[in-house]
Amino acid sequence: MRQLFGTDGIRGVAGKYPLDQQTVLAIGGALGQRLVARESSPRVVLGQDTRESGAWISSALAAGLESANVAVVSAGVITTPGIAYLTRTHRFSAGVVISASHNPWQDNGIKVFGADGYKLSDELEHQIENDIFAHLEQLAEAASHNVVSNSEVLPGDAALQEEYARWLADSVADVELGRFRVLADCANGAATNIAPLVFEDCGIKADYLHVEPTGRNINAGCGALYPEHVAQAIAAADGKYDLGITFDGDADRALFADASGRVVNGDAVLLLGARDMKAHGTLAGDTVVATTMSNMGLEAALRRDGIAMLRAPVGDKYVLEQMLKTGATLGGEQSGHILFRDGDATTGDGILTALRVLSVMVRSGQSLAELVADLKVYPQEIKNIHVREKKPFEQLPSVMKAICEAEQDLKDKGRVVVRYSGTEKLARVMIEAESEQAMRRHTDAIAKAVQQAIGV
Repeated sequence: MRQLFGTDGIRGVAGKYPLDQQTVLAIGGALGQRLVARESSPRVVLGQDTRESGAWISSALAAGLESANVAVVSAGVITTPGIAYLTRTHRFSAGVVISASHNPWQDNGIKVFGADGYKLSDELEHQIENDIFAHLEQLAEAASHNVVSNSEVLPGDAALQEEYARWLADSVADVELGRFRVLADCANGAATNIAPLVFEDCGIKADYLHVEPTGRNINAGCGALYPEHVAQAIAAADGKYDLGITFDGDADRALFADASGRVVNGDAVLLLGARDMKAHGTLAGDTVVATTMSNMGLEAALRRDGIAMLRAPVGDKYVLEQMLKTGATLGGEQSGHILFRDGDATTGDGILTALRVLSVMVRSGQSLAELVADLKVYPQEIKNIHVREKKPFEQLPSVMKAICEAEQDLKDKGRVVVRYSGTEKLARVMIEAESEQAMRRHTDAIAKAVQQAIGV
């Protein structure tokens, strides 16, 4: 069982284990040692979001890599999918992103891409963990701090950022997007550097919110965690904008608002994307891969169009694994991670998703609201409970009793999903039902049982 890696890399509070300087140095050394064993002159590209801890974590990680004779190139502040793109196109041995995605500024994380631009498998992450623990045993704390303190902040290569932005714009070069007016919330994160370059290149008229990062305001009351804020601004603008876009901290996902100010989530994007791709013969197997959290309404709407929906565990890497296994060319999450495999992308990309949504609007001649008007969303509630430990639910009798009662009551008229977050110490309870009253009753009952058993 993996101890350091969650569903999206290694994540925690910056400065505390496993993101203290000594462990970060060990992570760099372990990764470097593995790369050196595989090739003679390995190179790694690093990127980060706008958190103030990103500089010293990048520096410590680079020191560990360089101690294993790995060359390091920094792309500076760039999106997570930007590093995936640069890794595969420049044939780097690996790519590493310093980011905690949608988490608050105090957190940070380390995500690793292989040379092919894909996130690492669970098996490989487990192997690397063993290497990291071995390196920690070899490091004397004082020596590790000396190495880190002598490291300089890595200068970012703006040319790499511009290259990635051009690739995004080129991906929709065959569609005229210049007629659109959009409002984009960059979450004071990595999209701040990239989105304006891309939208300008595409001729999109864009205004921006939250593009003044301080190192401590990433995701703070903005971005994809708060899509209703852009939606409210769109509604107040009274027809000024065709679309609202909200990115998360590392811009690997995006949520939207239509011209009337209604939030449009990842399920709706999967629906409009699937219909467009099927119409153009690029939806392989007429199949979409979603997750256990996607609404039953999406499954029903896709079925009406003759499109099958498969469900993967939560986490875009697991969606991608299912896509690669089945050959599917479209997959994603309700939270806005959308993976398009009819092109060169190897991971979810919020800016690319925004461009694809706008492209569908052009080709269809319909507004965003019209494209998803028939999506009937079943009442759904998600409750997050802070927990002190992630004990298997099967070992919590009161929780299992509440879950079983909900499942027996709802049967084929609803769904029950109870799981732990892969990146935070949270238990997530999701209930979906035809009856809103039943949904709330069972959500409250299970959440209360979890809180009493292992809640903080």
